[in-house]
Amino acid sequence: MLGKAHRLPSYRRIAAGFTLLELLVVVSIISLMMAMLTPSLRTAREHAKQVLCASRLRQWGVTFNCYAAENEGMWPHCDGLDRGPRPLDHPRLSPEDLADWHGWVDLLPPMIGMQAWRDYPRFKRPNERTFYQCAAAQPFDGEGVYSYRPDRDGYFSYAMNSCLELDKNAWPPPDGVGYPAPSFLDTAKIVTPERVIVLFDQLLDPRHGFDGNQVYRAAGQHCGSYPKSFSARHRKNGSELGGNVLYADGHAEWQESLWKKHWDIAQEVPPREDPDWYPYPAVKQAESKRQRRR
Repeated sequence: MLGKAHRLPSYRRIAAGFTLLELLVVVSIISLMMAMLTPSLRTAREHAKQVLCASRLRQWGVTFNCYAAENEGMWPHCDGLDRGPRPLDHPRLSPEDLADWHGWVDLLPPMIGMQAWRDYPRFKRPNERTFYQCAAAQPFDGEGVYSYRPDRDGYFSYAMNSCLELDKNAWPPPDGVGYPAPSFLDTAKIVTPERVIVLFDQLLDPRHGFDGNQVYRAAGQHCGSYPKSFSARHRKNGSELGGNVLYADGHAEWQESLWKKHWDIAQEVPPREDPDWYPYPAVKQAESKRQRRR
């Protein structure tokens, strides 16, 4: 009837040309697609961080080589000021104290135009967005778990292989060494540089100490450490967790673990004969090689 109000159907078309029902279907499809894509996007982000981490480790490898080129083939000390050395003017300054004032995190960055770790003020230490850290590194956000203050003192998501200084050929420094800074490793003597570990992803979450069942309150506190401090924070093939490792020849690769199953779980330091952690051959190995040559 002319002039009579007509009731529009509930599925009336909107200005864009879609009915409300059609819009709901589209939204549902988009939501489903997002649910399907989210794991892939998360995997892609994780992979990107793993690649960036490996790239940063290779950058550190370049700085080690730069330092060696200017210091007669020697590398700097594994530890730094995080060990709390005595002041340089202290009357009882020991060789160990002096060495900690010349750690790799302080000597290497300036060689490529970066700031030494010790020059950063408290509460402004480098984070995961910088060259100093793994891109996936995040300290645990909780109180009373750490034995130090990561937010104030900073943290180290990369650790240098502390076994490099346990070798008698590398520590203590030979008498009469007159290099600009204490050095502890003669790279020319490394037998298998493609196997010797230099830097590795370090644990940051105290709750996930060695084997995941121990609390390690000093997680990330020191810039030099041993295999039990290795962190598996990068996924490979979407499932396996592992970490990145820099080797003495400059290459970096993903490893599932740095702790070998046949080692005594009670020990903290790898066996002396292990070629992955010690740069020089053990004395017995060297002697046996010489005997075979004879």
